[in-house]
Amino acid sequence: MSQQQTSSPRSGCVAVTRRTMDTRPVRRWRTGVLRHLLLAAAFLACSSQLLVVDANSWWSLALTPIQRPEMYIIGAQPLCSQLSGLSQGQRKLCQLYQDHMVHIGDGAKTGIKECQFQFRQRRWNCSTVDNTSVFGRVMQIGSRETAFTYAISAAGVVNAVSRACREGELSTCGCSRSARPRDLPRDWLWGGCGDNVHYGYRFAREFVDAREREKNYPRGSLEHARTLMNLQNNEAGRQAAYNLANVACKCHGVSGSCSLKTCWLQLADFRSVGEFLKEKYDSAAAMRIGRKGKLELVEKRFNPPGPEDLFKIYKHERCHCKFHWCCYVKCKRCSTLVDQFVCK
Repeated sequence: MSQQQTSSPRSGCVAVTRRTMDTRPVRRWRTGVLRHLLLAAAFLACSSQLLVVDANSWWSLALTPIQRPEMYIIGAQPLCSQLSGLSQGQRKLCQLYQDHMVHIGDGAKTGIKECQFQFRQRRWNCSTVDNTSVFGRVMQIGSRETAFTYAISAAGVVNAVSRACREGELSTCGCSRSARPRDLPRDWLWGGCGDNVHYGYRFAREFVDAREREKNYPRGSLEHARTLMNLQNNEAGRQAAYNLANVACKCHGVSGSCSLKTCWLQLADFRSVGEFLKEKYDSAAAMRIGRKGKLELVEKRFNPPGPEDLFKIYKHERCHCKFHWCCYVKCKRCSTLVDQFVCK
C-alpha cells in the first residue's frame, strides 16, 4: 500500500475548500494476492534515532471536550481557535467542517483506547501524557509502536466519521451509496442506511494527512523519511477500517419468517480493526530512505513473493449468523489464513 508524498514545493498551509476535497474513488484492494503484498509491509520503522518533531498533535482532540458548533453563543470564541494541536491545514478544515470536529475527537479517542487494549500486556501500553503531544517523547522514534499509533488513530477517524454520516450528524454526507456486492443473492435487497465508509475514508485522508503534507523537508533527509513513514501508516490504518467493512442484513416477513432481506454496508467492530493492525505490528518492516528519496526495505532479502511462491492470504466470510427478534440476522466476520496456489 504505497503512499507517495504529494506535498506542494511551497512551504506553508494547504488551502482547502469544500469544493476541492478529493472525491476520487477509493482504491479498494479486493484481490487476495494484491492485498497481501501491499499490507505485508504496511508499517514502517525508519530509524531508531530521535527526531525533533512537532510536539503538538491532532490526537489531543481526544483529551479535549469539544462542543458542537450550534452550542456556541453569540460573541463566544470560535471553535477552531480553541482547539490545540491542529496544523494550519487542519485548522482550515476545521473552519470549513466544524460539525466534523466532535467526531474526529471521538475517532482519536477510539484509536487511543484500542491501542491501550492491544498493548495492555506490553511494557509500553500506549499510555498518554497530559499535554498536546498525547503520547510523549516515544513518538519521536520511528518505531513499530509509533507506526501502530498512527495507523490505529487514522482508522479511528474513518470509523467515527463514517458512522456520523449514517446517523445524519454531518451536513455534507449521509447514508452509504456503495454499489451492490456481486456475491449478494439476487432476491436480497440492497439498501438501508449503511455506514458511509467512502466519505469517512476520504475525509480522514484530507484531515489526518494535512499536517504531513504541509512539511517541506529536504528530499532524502531523515525528517523527509519520517514524513513518508507517517503517511504510509496513516494509509494503512484507513485501508484497514475501509476493507474490513462488511455486509449486514435485516429480515422481513410475516412473524419474522425472513422471506426477504435488506442489506447494507456496515463498519466492522473496531476491535477487529485493532486486531488486524496488531498483526501488522508484529510483522512490521523496517524502512529507510533510498537514493531516489523514496522508502525502501532495510532487509533486501525480504523480496515480494513471485508467481511461483505460495501467497498466504486471509479469507473472509460471514459466519455464526443469528436471527434476532424481530426481525434481522446478524453475522460475524470470520477470517482464516489459507494457502493460495498460483499457476505459472
